[in-house]
Amino acid sequence: MTTPRPTTALSADEARRLALRAQGFLGAPDRRSGVRGILRHLGAIQLDTISVLARSHELVPYARLGAVGRKTVENAYWKDTHAFEYWSHAACILPIEEWPHFAFRRRAYRNRPHWNHDLPDGVYDQVIKQLRSEGPLTATELGGAKKTNDWWDWSGTKVAVERALMYGEVVCVERRGWKRLYDLAERAVPGPLLHDELDDTECVRRLVRLAGQSLGVGTRADIADYHRLRGEQVDAVIADSGLVPVTVEGWGKPAWADPAALETPPRGRHRTTLLSPFDSLIWERARTERIFGFTHRLEAYVPKQKRVYGYFAMPVLAGGRLVGRVDPAREGGTLVARQVTLDGPKAVPAVAQALAEAATWVDCTDVRVERVDAPQLREPLVRELARTTA
Repeated sequence: MTTPRPTTALSADEARRLALRAQGFLGAPDRRSGVRGILRHLGAIQLDTISVLARSHELVPYARLGAVGRKTVENAYWKDTHAFEYWSHAACILPIEEWPHFAFRRRAYRNRPHWNHDLPDGVYDQVIKQLRSEGPLTATELGGAKKTNDWWDWSGTKVAVERALMYGEVVCVERRGWKRLYDLAERAVPGPLLHDELDDTECVRRLVRLAGQSLGVGTRADIADYHRLRGEQVDAVIADSGLVPVTVEGWGKPAWADPAALETPPRGRHRTTLLSPFDSLIWERARTERIFGFTHRLEAYVPKQKRVYGYFAMPVLAGGRLVGRVDPAREGGTLVARQVTLDGPKAVPAVAQALAEAATWVDCTDVRVERVDAPQLREPLVRELARTTA
């Protein structure tokens, strides 16, 4: 691929601020559009089973808007079919208007030759028939999700309905007690959107454009990672995606930016908050290190004795920088900071503010600090917390 000569040169600081604004962390939050506005702005919000303070899809709008009620968040996603769940960066909540642009992925699943689970004869048709007459239903209501207690030992019913979800014949219309609630796409997706008419190139071009807008500025790898495209897919469409080539100080790789983002300098108030480890601001490790000089790694699946920062260490964003980490827990009405990592004494007020706000959001009346990696900063943090919550 021949890359056009960049016409814009950005400093590393400009690129960082473009990224923050694109992700909703710079400037006044758009409270009128609320959670649905956040979803459309980001293009994808990742789901995950882990719940410490809250689940990740709740933490993402909280990080941008502040104390949003958890019921409000769920209603914003699922009520009146504003979203659907599908495979994007991972399992993600996606704006319903993007349904046509995932046709390329649905087709790929339909043409997939091998699967991890065998599909018993007749079960797929039976699941579709049952959903048509009784849906929406969970896998349990369809006949059971598992054959045994093993997590990955799915029943034939679960295999069938998940296959139908990937094919696009079935849609997850809600998460109920963390179980997917399935319904037929023909019933759940608005008629004008219910089609697979767009060819693969048009679908990928749209997702590349959306990734560029959600990132502000990014390398080929950044853009590909956002919706988990292959690099060659990005290469094939980026020239006519609407993104413009730029150079960024210190990046050492070609980059592309959303032209609308370049029209006005990113200014405004910075958000101070705890971030979900699954927040799209920090999805790609190499990008997070490049932009923030911050190494981010989820350690929930790392053996306990090998963890450095904690089970669900949440980066702390303040002043447009990542200034520390908190590994939280809840004990009754107390938010427990089991382990805190601070980027020096200047980070103490920001971390205290982020902890105090998070505690209020999850209805905790107290914050207890346990371990601080720099022991001399523990007492200053405790004092600042007392002052902040007074």
